Amino acid sequence: MTEPVRYAVEDGVATITLDRPESMNSLDTATKVALRDHVERAATSSDVRAVVLTGTGRAFCVGQDLGEHAEALNRGDADLGQTVHEHYNPTVRALVTMPKPVIAAVNGIAAGAGASYAFACDLRILADSAGFNLAFTGIGLSCDTGSSWTLPRLVGWAKARELLLLPRTVDAAEAERIGLATEVVAADDVLDRALVLARQLADGPTRAYGAIRHALDYAAVHSFEDALATEAEMMQLTGNTQDHRDAVEAFLAKQKPTFHGR
Repeated sequence: MTEPVRYAVEDGVATITLDRPESMNSLDTATKVALRDHVERAATSSDVRAVVLTGTGRAFCVGQDLGEHAEALNRGDADLGQTVHEHYNPTVRALVTMPKPVIAAVNGIAAGAGASYAFACDLRILADSAGFNLAFTGIGLSCDTGSSWTLPRLVGWAKARELLLLPRTVDAAEAERIGLATEVVAADDVLDRALVLARQLADGPTRAYGAIRHALDYAAVHSFEDALATEAEMMQLTGNTQDHRDAVEAFLAKQKPTFHGR
């Protein structure tokens, strides 16, 4: 049997690929475990300076595998709270908090938790044939995988409520217009474009990117004064990096800086 999630690292970029095209990359237990473990691996690996998350086939990821879930319901041992705690939360937490940039290469429809994983990334490159659907209420469920936190920060509270309460497919053009897509490209170009951006980021000041991610997330839920204090802390941290010192020397020498992520 092939692995449900593939992991590869090249030139400082980890590519994590959901590989169950026959089921539109739905998340059965084996896939949830593999995805969580690979995302956490990328988050902590010193060899990885940027991450790309993508899928194979017609879908990016359509969320929970409802076939497996229906079997658990029939057995009487379905526990969505447990899988949220054991699988979805650790995965999205690692995507949001890892000290390096993450790009979603959304090759097709992203629904439910699949959409939420994309929202947790810094950048989202969408195929022109792709779309998002917050399908939770369509099967009588609340939202999960961080969407209550990420979605309002991308599109605003009013639009987030609309998309969660009245789920529909948001096509690529609308997604770009309302802030769910960073860029829309032809379907055949999605992964290549995401990898170009990831390699650009992998060649950049990794510690600075991590500090900016932290500062933005902190400011979203704290006061202005607290945000200023955190900015000062992050400036102190990045000001002491070798990348900063090398970049200043390169600027004074009128040269292009080379960053090493330290």
